[in-house]
Amino acid sequence: MATIAILGTFDTKGDEHAYVDELIRGRGHQTVRIDVGTLDPARLTPDISREEVAQAAGVDLASVVARRDRGEAVALMARGAPILLARLHAEARIHGVLSLGGGGGTAICTAAMRALPLGIPKFMVSTLTSGNIAPYVGIKDITFMPSIVDVAGLNRLSRLLLAQAAGAICGMVEAKVPNLQDAKPMIVASQFGNTTPCVSRARTVLEAAGYEVLVFAATGTGGRTMESIIESGLVAGVLDITTTEWADELVGGVLNAGPTRCDAAGEKGVPAILTPGCLDMVNFGEPASVPESFRDRRFYHHNPQVTLMRTTPEENARLGGILAGKCNRSKGPVAVVFPLGGISVISAAGQPFYDPVADAALRDSWRSQLRPGIPFIEYPGNINEPGFADLCVAQLLELIQSVKP
Repeated sequence: MATIAILGTFDTKGDEHAYVDELIRGRGHQTVRIDVGTLDPARLTPDISREEVAQAAGVDLASVVARRDRGEAVALMARGAPILLARLHAEARIHGVLSLGGGGGTAICTAAMRALPLGIPKFMVSTLTSGNIAPYVGIKDITFMPSIVDVAGLNRLSRLLLAQAAGAICGMVEAKVPNLQDAKPMIVASQFGNTTPCVSRARTVLEAAGYEVLVFAATGTGGRTMESIIESGLVAGVLDITTTEWADELVGGVLNAGPTRCDAAGEKGVPAILTPGCLDMVNFGEPASVPESFRDRRFYHHNPQVTLMRTTPEENARLGGILAGKCNRSKGPVAVVFPLGGISVISAAGQPFYDPVADAALRDSWRSQLRPGIPFIEYPGNINEPGFADLCVAQLLELIQSVKP
């Protein structure tokens, strides 16, 4: 039997939350009802009141309610709910969370869900699911389900969908977790379509050496997620083959991972290999999405929805300096492995992004700005040759071995 948090605005959506609460209890689980409504009386008696949620944020709810400012009230609950939900989890009082909401409820409740660790079931039934939910999910494992109709009363369709939502969260908390006592040491790796052969080869070799490899797509969210996993302290090594998100961060592409990308390994002292995978490209959407200021640049149309733009020697020189700085601040062992025959599939000789001058600018800038003691190893071929992957693996295993007691 598990305990599931029923989190929601019980003033406007109390009946709907009461319905899923009853269904979950009917499955034999317990619930903790948490009210994050503000302006009107709750239609479902909570176990944790809205006043307690506001108190978690250090604010007196009465003063906010008196102003009848819905935006201020939502912001307050979005600050308090994460603190309260994280506390409940830390005290082992909840094992999952379910919420139903419109715009305000989705903002509040997903903020709270993002405060929970990966692996804790999080289920959001929302009117916003058909739109861009990336800001609500962040880098956490939140499952979204479209409400289809507004969360505004119980009818034959909403009862069916909410019953399925209740069943889903019950199934998630009932799922058996494999025994992890004999888990292998973990290595994380970054990958793009243009570096897949390299990472696939490296993963095979590392698994044969006794490691578990988690591969993250270097799509912005993937890079941020990988950084968060490294920060968790569960990672034995980092194979950062695909640092391409920094090209988007610098130039203005759509798959950037923010300015802290490549920081976590250095800050935690985790052994890391960095390579310039796909720093030859900046990502945009369909051709019409490319800013007018870039119209005279070199492009490659990866598919109808993805347009790649070649980085220039000047941009690559700046990228080299940025990544050298990341390496220089590392508290643990780090090495750079640089392929001289192309940093992606399409930057090899004869390919659309072949530009040895741009690659040399990246290489020279990165190498010249590294502090003494950090290896900068050059490989004669392309990044996707098996020999390059084998070299990266060998260097990473050597670094991991150097920090073992």
